[in-house]
Order: sequence, then structure tokens, then C-alpha cells
Amino acid sequence: MLVLAIIIAAVIYILPTIKPGLWPHKKINLGLDLQGGMHLALEVETEKAVEGTVERIAHELRDILRKEHIRHVSIDRIKDRMSVKIPENNIDSFESLLDKEFKELRVLSKSVDNKIFTIVIDFPDKQAEHIKKLATEQAIETIRNRIDQFGVSEPDIRRQGEKRILIQLPGVKDVDRAKDLIGKTALLEFKLLDDAHDLDTALKGDVPPGSEVLYQVKENLETQRAVKTPYLIKKRTLLTGAYLTDARVQIDSQYNEPYVSIDFDKKGARIFEKITEKNVKKRLAIVLDNRVYSAPVIQEKIAGGSARITGSFTAEQAHDLAIILRAGALPAPVKVIEERTVGPSLGADSIKKGIFSMCIGGILVVLFMIIYYKGSGVIADFALILNMILIAGGLAAFQATLTLPGIAGIILTIGMAVDANVLIFERIREETSLGKSPRAAVDAGYTRATLTILDANVTTLIAALVLFQFGTGPVKGFAVTLSLGVIASLFTALIVTRLVFDYLLINRKIKSLSI
Repeated sequence: MLVLAIIIAAVIYILPTIKPGLWPHKKINLGLDLQGGMHLALEVETEKAVEGTVERIAHELRDILRKEHIRHVSIDRIKDRMSVKIPENNIDSFESLLDKEFKELRVLSKSVDNKIFTIVIDFPDKQAEHIKKLATEQAIETIRNRIDQFGVSEPDIRRQGEKRILIQLPGVKDVDRAKDLIGKTALLEFKLLDDAHDLDTALKGDVPPGSEVLYQVKENLETQRAVKTPYLIKKRTLLTGAYLTDARVQIDSQYNEPYVSIDFDKKGARIFEKITEKNVKKRLAIVLDNRVYSAPVIQEKIAGGSARITGSFTAEQAHDLAIILRAGALPAPVKVIEERTVGPSLGADSIKKGIFSMCIGGILVVLFMIIYYKGSGVIADFALILNMILIAGGLAAFQATLTLPGIAGIILTIGMAVDANVLIFERIREETSLGKSPRAAVDAGYTRATLTILDANVTTLIAALVLFQFGTGPVKGFAVTLSLGVIASLFTALIVTRLVFDYLLINRKIKSLSI
């Protein structure tokens, strides 16, 4: 009954692969090399994460100095360091503040010129390395969230080395869209426009301190050309996307165009309400990755913590923007250092050749077992077919991914599956030649061969599990089918074939063995 239940369960899991939609369970997942898709190797620019943290602390320090009425000349970020200029009569107050509020920072140097102290500050090496490590880990989680919402089945996302990320996306056909979704930093910022200075002067190169020129890019649907509109924007960020709780696509009832509606958490809603209350009739730019999406005029205080991002989006662009905003910003930019695309036709060819080689190997093994072991060989062949069904059922049940090396693992299993039966049959032959009855010979054959079979298969299983744990991509695919094959082989060789022999000898009362 147990064997029958396992066989029925395996068949139920396989059926959706043979006839999709028959059961609610998913079909067997095919790997990148079988169904096509893309392979990306990304490198996280972790130095930018340190620079971003230094920039954030510089803003915090500027606000605290203003709040504590400690006069300072300037606070500038120079790559991963911060240079602070403080008048001589305020240096003691500044150092006390530094010891109290920013204990994690390190003072690299201190110099004085004309009663102005210049203090260079950075992170200690261990702290900087910790920030870089966290940036890579957060980047992996953010990318995984984006891909999950994008709807890719069985993506393989893993860390390689200190700052590299390997990504395999089976079945992805729109490569450029996927790359844009994965690689976009998605740093959402709300900044005020600088209305006090002239934009034309800034465009000529005379940009006022504390401001920058950013562009809004809109595509003209008729001419298919991008139109760039410059804005003079204050560098100070009033609110970021870190406070977002949701982002979704909606349709503008007036213009029938999609836009992205965003919601803030309670703290973000309070900050947004204060910003809009203090800056009525001023323009607030919504900036994503240093690109202006819209710069509406604040007509009144906005309570409730909701806003919208418009920008002449297509439905697809709005959908992707909502995904990356929900998943969160990358802590640092990423760059593509390796890219491979596998076409679905190449994958289909691989499947055909893999199945063909599996059939040829299986037929040769089946014929050999029948010729050499006669009737007992037929029992072994029945176990072999059952073995293939159990492997396929296991792949579907555990939603494992079948790869080209995985097919190689199945072909290897075909040979290994009958190997256990060969050991048992040879032992039965020896016992029969000693004059034992068929039932006693079968009992002795299984009893004495079982330990040898277990020993050989368990060591193979350990090796397969190690490959699965530490391998990547193709190696992991091979380990999956090898592990399932070893377990299925033990089950069919030691339990199923023994049941068949017992049925024939006890129930059918067969007097001699065909072996």
C-alpha cells in the first residue's frame, strides 16, 4: 500500500507537466539552459554605499550644528570622507558634539589656517567594510524582491565573492526590460526647486552652491524622440522613498494615462505634510535616480501621506516603476560585468538531445538486463521505469529546476539504478548454486547485498548533497537529479523488487527463478 501510494503521488505530480492545467500543481521547472533566459553577473559598487552614508551623516551633522547654534564655515563630502571647517572659538563645542552624537566616526586629520579649523572625518576600516557587506546583502534582497514581483519562475540569485551577484532568470524574453528592472537604483527623493536663482545662468556653468541641474526626460510618442527639460533643484533632500509602504499603478481619469500612486508610512506622512505646509506655492520635484519625473506646484498642505508620480508612462513602464519602488532602492549602484542570453530554440534542442540520449541509454540497459538476467532482468527493468517516474515526480513535488546537467544526472542514475539489482542478482545466483531454495536464495541475496548497496549509495548521496549546498547553476542542477536518483534507486532496488519477488514466490508459488 505504501509503494502504491508513492507511485500514485509521483504520477499525480508529473501529470501537469505532461498535460498542463490538469491539476493545480505546477509543472517541472526547466532551467536557463533548457527553456532559455538570461544570465547576469552584477557588481555592487559598494564604495558608493559608504559615500552615501557619509553624505547622509553630513546632512545630519549640518542640521544638528544649526540646531545647537554651533557656527561652521562648510561641510563638504570628498568621496568617502567629510571635510568640516569650524571657527576656532567653536572647535570645543564641535568636538564635544562629535563625541556625543557620532562616536562611530574617525578623525583623520585636523589643521588650522587663519583661525579656521579643517577637520577630515571618515569611517574606521572595520565600519566601512561592514557598510559594504550590508550593501551587497541588501542589494541581493532588493533584487530578489523585484524579480519575485516581476514574475520569473525559479530565479537563481546568489552572492559570489565580496560584491558580486549572479542572477539566472529562466524564461525571460524581454532582456532589456529585465536588466532595467534589476539594475535601476530607484532612489526616490523629494526636493524643492531653486526659484531664487536663474536657470539659464546655471546651464551656462554657474551653478549656485547647494543647487544642481537635473533633467526631466519625456518621449514624444509621435516623433519617438526624447525631450529633455532642465530644472534647477536644491541638493537638499526633504524626503526619500525609505518611508514608502506601497506603490501601485492607477489611471488618470482626465488624461487616461497611467501614473504611479505612492503611500508613506506614518512618519513619512508627517514629514510630507510638514514639507507641503511650509512650501505652499513652491514647486516640489519628484526625483528618481537623479531624473526629474514631475515638479508640481504645492497648492496646499497635503495630509494623509499619499502622492503621485506622473511622467507620460506606458502601462509597462508604470508597472515596472511601481515594482522597484515597492521593492525599495538599491543601497548602491550595480553594474553588469557579464551577460549571457540563451534562446528558447537552443533550449528546445538541448531537451530533444537529452531525452534522445536518455532513451538510447535506457533501452541499452533494459536489453542488457533482460538478456543477462532473463526474468529477473524484467523485474529490474520495471524498477528502472518506476525509478524515472519517481525522479520526475520528485522534481515536480519539490519544484526543483531541471537543467541540462540535471538530465546528465538522470542518465547516470539509469546505470546506477540497475547497479544495485546486479549486486543482488549475483548474490542470489551464488546462493542458488549452493543448492538453496529460490525463497532462501532471495532472502540471503537481499540480506547480504543490502549493506553494500546502502554504503555505496549513501556515500554518493553525501557527495551530491555537498554539490547541491556549495555548487551553483549547472552543478546544482546535476546534484538535484543525482540526489533524487539515489533515493529512488534505493527505494526501487531494496523495496519494490523485493516485493515483486515475494509476490511471485509466496503468492504465485513459483518453484524456480529465471536469473
